[in-house]
Amino acid sequence: QVQLVESGGGLVQPGESLRLSCAASGSINYINDMGWYRQAPGKERALVARITSGGSTTTADSVKGRFTISRDNPKNTVYLQMNSLKPEDTAVYYCNAEIASAINIFTTSTINYWGKGTLVTVSS
Repeated sequence: QVQLVESGGGLVQPGESLRLSCAASGSINYINDMGWYRQAPGKERALVARITSGGSTTTADSVKGRFTISRDNPKNTVYLQMNSLKPEDTAVYYCNAEIASAINIFTTSTINYWGKGTLVTVSS
């Protein structure tokens, strides 16, 4: 079994910063891409940022220059540094990771996992 556990959400004022963390644990052979998505009330879940195992990143235009994704491969952890937060950044933030686990000595299975989400509220 594999789990993704997010932390770091909360209530902040506009212009402030937060750092989200997501740690993967369990039966893990390796992790491919990791990322953060968010879902605001009444809206669909949308990509915030993704990072490959080699460190290449993709960031949504709405957060470019303010949010930075990074990862610590030995710790199986991905981070999202969020600066200059705006009220429109209010959402539940979900961690996502493509994780390969051994089924037997010959075979691995790659599954796309999601965390349960952490709420970020930006309000004065």
